[in-house]
Amino acid sequence: MTNGSWLRDWQREARERYHSRNGGENGSFLVVATPGAGKTTFALTIAQDLIKRGIITNIVVVVPTKHLRRQWAEAGMRANIGIKLDHVFVNKNGAVGSDFDGVVVTYQAIASAPLLWQRLCTSKRTLVVFDEIHHAGDGEDLVWGDALKDSFEAATRRLLLSGTPFRTDGKPIPFVAYDEQRRAAPGFAYDYGMALTDGGVVRPAVFPAWDGESQWRRSGQMAVTKIALSDTDKGTVPPALKAALDPEGDWIPSVLQEAHEALMHMRIDTADAGGLVVASDQFAATAYARILERISGVPVPVAISDEPSASDIIKSFDKSSAPWIVAVQMIAEGVDIPRLGVGVYASRVRTKMFFTQVVGRFVRMRGEEDLTTARVFIPSIQPLLTFAQDIEKTVEAVLAEEEKQVREQQGSDTDGSGDSLFPAYETVSSSVATHHATIASGSAFTTEQLQFAGRTMELSGPVPASVTREYVAGLLSAAGALHANSVPQQQAAEPEAEPLGDQKKRLRKLIHRKVARLAVLTNEPHMKINADLNYRLGDTVTVATLTSLEKRLRVVSNAVKEATKK
Repeated sequence: MTNGSWLRDWQREARERYHSRNGGENGSFLVVATPGAGKTTFALTIAQDLIKRGIITNIVVVVPTKHLRRQWAEAGMRANIGIKLDHVFVNKNGAVGSDFDGVVVTYQAIASAPLLWQRLCTSKRTLVVFDEIHHAGDGEDLVWGDALKDSFEAATRRLLLSGTPFRTDGKPIPFVAYDEQRRAAPGFAYDYGMALTDGGVVRPAVFPAWDGESQWRRSGQMAVTKIALSDTDKGTVPPALKAALDPEGDWIPSVLQEAHEALMHMRIDTADAGGLVVASDQFAATAYARILERISGVPVPVAISDEPSASDIIKSFDKSSAPWIVAVQMIAEGVDIPRLGVGVYASRVRTKMFFTQVVGRFVRMRGEEDLTTARVFIPSIQPLLTFAQDIEKTVEAVLAEEEKQVREQQGSDTDGSGDSLFPAYETVSSSVATHHATIASGSAFTTEQLQFAGRTMELSGPVPASVTREYVAGLLSAAGALHANSVPQQQAAEPEAEPLGDQKKRLRKLIHRKVARLAVLTNEPHMKINADLNYRLGDTVTVATLTSLEKRLRVVSNAVKEATKK
């Protein structure tokens, strides 16, 4: 087994556990890792290990969409792995070209010819990788589960992957072990909070939530129902959301306009930052693309999973600097474009698993120096607001613990107490801007609370135009104005001595996050803030000494404090 120096820490740990358990019970091993963490690289490394050990001679990767076939084949060809996968496999007798190590196929293809794959697994020692295995339990696709069992029960090893924890409310998925609550029991789990803590794996995300009035009429009736998205319940959400997402209405065009402005601001620092709109169907996707073309003045591609050209469209967008792409929800899970930074959730699907998978398209980092905070625009409805708040609380808890540990290790107050690094929710109407609520550090502040705080601030003098609702909510949170939903900090472990390189890495990461916070408060690009710091301190963060980094952190922290007072 190679040393895997290119692997992330979690991948190395999962790799060791996999081999220590000989591939899991009955040759099946489930890995649940947050989107963007690197499940594909992990799985291909395991395949490489098993080939070198002589345990397997063939690989079958099963994926939910056609686009993922090419993505896996391209990943296998990377220098560190060198596994050749046939992503256009069409041989009806199961024969694979001798210059390939295996094939990539879709769940649908398995269901249409299970006996072919059964013969393949019995004729060769085969590793089967099930990408996003939870798809085998999708409602109308339950037939996939039966086909998987018939096709791959004889496989030598089975590696199951998922981007989010899942459960079964019906027929269990083959090869998946479940606990007493019918939740999938992974052999290894790596969640979003763990990835945030590690740094350089995923970026934080914020969720501007938009309200607006929806109107609809029941079939055969004259009466028109009018309701704000934020006032909907289980019975009214479906028609209200459908009306809001109608491209002929006013709501979705106004959200796309705001999302485009957010993307343009992000591109000040990250010139090729891109945006993705996740639509419910092909008709809506095409209409959204036309709206974005009018807003941006440039062509907007549309990727639809059932079309053969979808993979080429996504690949072309990934390599370009074009601002926008629109995709039908079926393909959202397979979109792997690290430059995505702004998203619009324009799907009618309201499950936590799908929402998490969509958010996963925007949190993949491009290295530890990536300062981007992803922005995903969502309708102001439940349960999407709850899903988003759960993610935001994870970010706050991780960063609070991280900053506390740095302060303790440095033995000084290098951070502003109660700082909320990221704004979370802003709900406005598609016609007249109306604020519904803002979430900061896990607490919800109503419009009335924020207006009262703003009037109080005015008593001390004029309030700058740059002061935003996020800023006011941050002040209230810092002052302990509302503790109902505050996120408790974990008890910090006794600090241990660590190498100088690790100390500097930890400081650089915290400085980057503080710069991101300052950029939010001042509406200044990260690039300008960093340039000012370099000029003032006489060095750059990459070459600075530990003492200089400590001084830089104090300067940035003080700047954040001053910005919150203005």
